Amino acid sequence: MAIGILCSGGDSCGMNPAIKSFVDYVYANNETPYFIYEGFEGLIDNKIKKAEHKDVAGILHLGGTIIKTSRSKRFFETKYRKQAFENLQQHNIDKLIVLGGDGSFKGLHVFAQEFPINFIGIPTTIDNDIYGTEYTLGVDTALNVIKDALDDIRDTSSSFKRAFVVETMGRDSGYLTAISAITSGAEICIIPEVAYDLKSIKTRLNKELEHGREYILAMVSEGTKKTEQIAKFLEKSIDIETRVIVLGHIQRGGNPTVFERRMAHSFIINAVDKLLTSSAIQNICVYTKNEFKFMDTTSVVSQPKQLNKELIKQIEFMTK
Repeated sequence: MAIGILCSGGDSCGMNPAIKSFVDYVYANNETPYFIYEGFEGLIDNKIKKAEHKDVAGILHLGGTIIKTSRSKRFFETKYRKQAFENLQQHNIDKLIVLGGDGSFKGLHVFAQEFPINFIGIPTTIDNDIYGTEYTLGVDTALNVIKDALDDIRDTSSSFKRAFVVETMGRDSGYLTAISAITSGAEICIIPEVAYDLKSIKTRLNKELEHGREYILAMVSEGTKKTEQIAKFLEKSIDIETRVIVLGHIQRGGNPTVFERRMAHSFIINAVDKLLTSSAIQNICVYTKNEFKFMDTTSVVSQPKQLNKELIKQIEFMTK
C-alpha cells in the first residue's frame, strides 16, 4: 500500500519543507509516496502521481506548495467524496497526510466517517487558529514577513510624522496582529478577541504626542473589519496624517524560516511513524508544551482556539 499527501486551503510556507521531508522519509521506510495535486479538488479529479526524489530536490527554500492547493466546494457533496475515495483505492493509497487548516480538517473528518481511510492532519495555516496546537506550519514565516514590512513602514512613518494603519491577515484570530504589534512596538492593536476604547486611546495618544511622539503605528486584524474606522479616527480625532496599508497575501509567501523547516520535518516524521505503526488512525498531529501529540479529529474541529491569556494581557494597553 502507499501513503498520499495533499495540501488544502490557503497556502503557507511550511508546505514545501513538509513535502520534501514526506518523500524522503516515506522512501526511507520502504513505502511508496504519492502526490495528490490541487488538494481535495485534485483528489476528486484523480490528479494523483507517484512522487520521486527528483520532484522535491531544491524546494526546501520555496514558499507556497509545489503540489498546489485548493478550496473544494465539491468535496462537501457525498458523490464527490465517494469518487475521491475510489481514486485512492485505484492507486492503492490507504494512508493520507493532509496539510491544511480548520476547514480542511472538517472536510477530512466527514470523509473519514464515510470511508475507511487512515489519515493524519498537520496544522498548516498562517492564522495559527487550530484548536489543540500552539503552533501551525507557516505562522513563523508569516510573522517574519510582517516584521520586515513593519520595519520598512516605520522608517517612512517616522520620516513624515505620519500614522500608518496596517491590516494583517488571520481570519477571526488576532494572533498574527498581536504578535506583530508587540514585536514592532505598535501604539494600537485591534483584534477580535479584545475590546478597545477609542476615547481612552485618544487621551493616551494625545498625551504621548505632547511629550514628543511624532508618529503612530496601528495594527488591525482583518477579522475586526475596523481598519478604515481606525484610520478615520486617527485623522479626525488625533489630527495626524494617516495612511492605510493592507499587507494581504504577501504574508503567505516568502522564504521559509529555519524554525519552519525544522518543524515541518518533525511534523512529517511523527505523522508517518504514526501511520506506519498504528491502524484505524484518524488524528491531527499537534504541537503543545514542546512536544508532538495526536488528537482525535472531532476534538480539534469542534472547538475554537482561544488566544493565549498571557498574550492578551501583553497587548491590552494598546487597546485603551
